[in-house]
Amino acid sequence: MPTTLFTNVQILDSTGEKPFAGEVLVQGNRIAEVSRQAGAITREAHRVVDGGGATLMSGLCDAHTHFSWINQAGLDPIGLMPVEEHILEAADNARTYLDCGYTMCVGAAAAKPRLDVVVRDYINKGRIAGPRYLANGPEIATIGGLGDLNPSHVGAYTFVEVVNGPYEMRACVRRLLKEGVDLIKLNLSGEEITKCKAEDTPMAEDEIAEAVREAHRKRGVRICAHARSAESVKLCVKHGIEIVYHASFADEEALDLLEANKDKHFVAPGLAWVYQTCYAAADWGITEEVARNMGYFRELEAAVETMKAMRKRGIRVLPGGDYGFAWTPHGTYAKDLEYFVELLGFTPMEAIQSATLLGGEIMNRPGELGLVRNGYLADLILLDGDPLQDITLFQDRSRILAIMKDGSFHKEMTPPARAQVSVAA
Repeated sequence: MPTTLFTNVQILDSTGEKPFAGEVLVQGNRIAEVSRQAGAITREAHRVVDGGGATLMSGLCDAHTHFSWINQAGLDPIGLMPVEEHILEAADNARTYLDCGYTMCVGAAAAKPRLDVVVRDYINKGRIAGPRYLANGPEIATIGGLGDLNPSHVGAYTFVEVVNGPYEMRACVRRLLKEGVDLIKLNLSGEEITKCKAEDTPMAEDEIAEAVREAHRKRGVRICAHARSAESVKLCVKHGIEIVYHASFADEEALDLLEANKDKHFVAPGLAWVYQTCYAAADWGITEEVARNMGYFRELEAAVETMKAMRKRGIRVLPGGDYGFAWTPHGTYAKDLEYFVELLGFTPMEAIQSATLLGGEIMNRPGELGLVRNGYLADLILLDGDPLQDITLFQDRSRILAIMKDGSFHKEMTPPARAQVSVAA
């Protein structure tokens, strides 16, 4: 069984303890030993990686991932792109996540029914590079809801599944389960950039209940929801929807419900989308004035205050910013960690834990992922610098010296990197 010894590293284990000098032995695909004493682990027969004082930590998690979003300004292109080109784009985006140190990703919707499933399966087979992935299907919307983009007289080309009533919902969910998804995505609320506004909640309760009931028939399948409105967040708690996306306008009642059920739910606010739409979308026609008129500045203010309140209440809030649009392009995922610190008041350690420790939990593998601990899966990154002093380090790929997933290197250190690799005699 192959073994790798990381030595001369600062270990950030994501328990909340400050980084400590030590060594980590990887055997096969798991962490076999974490030592606080230099030289305590024998070098014999191991591949030795001298980290040169770099930070060794768990790989990161993005809790709101769209492999099949393709850095376009509008929604139409992801629906109109032919499937052959689209699968290649999705596979390339999967590799980009891993290139950026993300070893865990939660699919928040695919643009076509099988895109996520196929990419996940090929990652698991070792045929393409990518993170551990929970695959989703297309978003499910009701007529007139978020994603129902077409006039009634136009043939459907949209990237969502549009249903009307519980029976159509049941059939849709069953079709997606047949394809092998890990998650079902419901669009409970709207979005300011569309005709269905963020504080609208167009999906009926009988439709929601049917989706949850059908999804939960299959072991391991969970529900996630686009839920910006207060009412949609309450519906998530009422119907047992495990992953709540956005929650910008959650009111006190919704916060109380989430807090009372905080061991059952995760929240991923998708801050990058809202923030960048306010401040970085002018090249695509959304100036700050336009964004303000659309309501995004109001939503950003509400989302920041809501997430601050969730942090204080101990509700599990994770990064994942709806990346893959023109002004939230793939490869910029770590901006979310900066937003958690600069906008939400998280400490750098709390932000890192949200992307590692909580990442293992949302991936449904809390005893195997998200910590640097004996017996955990060897999904590790070696970072040049101390992220507790500068949370933006993750945004510079050159500072990520090495990336290991499942005990194998996706990225290895090469000269003139400050850390060196040697093989013991």
